[in-house]
Amino acid sequence: MTETRKGSRNARIVLVTGPSGAGRSTAIRVLEDLGYEVIDNLPLRLLPRLLEGPAPQRPVALGVDTRNRDFSTDSLLHLIETMAAHPDIDLAVLYLDCSVDVLLRRFSETRRRHPMAPAESPGIGIEREMDLLAPIRDRADTLIDTTRLNVHQLREEIERWFAPEGGRQLSLSVQSFSYKRGLPRGVDMVFDCRFLSNPHWEPDLRDLDGRDAPVAAFVMADPRFQPFFDRVRDLVELLLPAFLEEGKAHLTIAFGCTGGQHRSVTLAEALAKALAENGRQVSIRHRELKGRNVTGRPD
Repeated sequence: MTETRKGSRNARIVLVTGPSGAGRSTAIRVLEDLGYEVIDNLPLRLLPRLLEGPAPQRPVALGVDTRNRDFSTDSLLHLIETMAAHPDIDLAVLYLDCSVDVLLRRFSETRRRHPMAPAESPGIGIEREMDLLAPIRDRADTLIDTTRLNVHQLREEIERWFAPEGGRQLSLSVQSFSYKRGLPRGVDMVFDCRFLSNPHWEPDLRDLDGRDAPVAAFVMADPRFQPFFDRVRDLVELLLPAFLEEGKAHLTIAFGCTGGQHRSVTLAEALAKALAENGRQVSIRHRELKGRNVTGRPD
């Protein structure tokens, strides 16, 4: 169940709260993936400083719950009303709710102590927290009941209400590397291009790299290049929506060759360009070219 009432002014601030175990931390991570600047569990007395100075350049997500230092219901309500009345702020209060039975089950599964009852049963802590947050729940602009939602469904609900214009996109990184130095860390997809003709054996190309036009032309002249590149590009474009639905925020694609200087660099540059032309957000990293200038020669 989701309920909402929304306004529209200037700087977008989403205040995220709710009982422990209802999904507040997950909501904060989703908003961060959507491009929000996240400020979590800051003491309430410091939050009014957000109203000072120029408006933030991107939307802000504030995580607040009963674990915040100096938390009180009255203080949080006062903060909400102060921010809501500010002429340059578009405030939305997002409340993550959940049934008591499901909260009890979640605490039982994780074996965590409840922050409102560290020396007592989780049920006592849940009741105390529900009572404390009841006025905040009544004030919420958007209420998401996570009782029957899994992590992916909760992400979809938050994106539905809070994704910036244009929706969420994957941040893509395309890399090149040398197999001599091993696979780079944190890579999601790896393609071996050592089967392509190697410019290293051409004296005029050896000191250049895959960003240089003569090297790129040599690599692309291999009759196996275009079919390989087309299939890799089509595979990546096919899988990107699925990765997005799965909740990934970042995806790293890597091409490897023997020295990480010629073939893998050409392919990484070509794929990054093709993805960018399709409107993707792409960055490029050539692991083995650190310290080289634009022609690939040592600085």
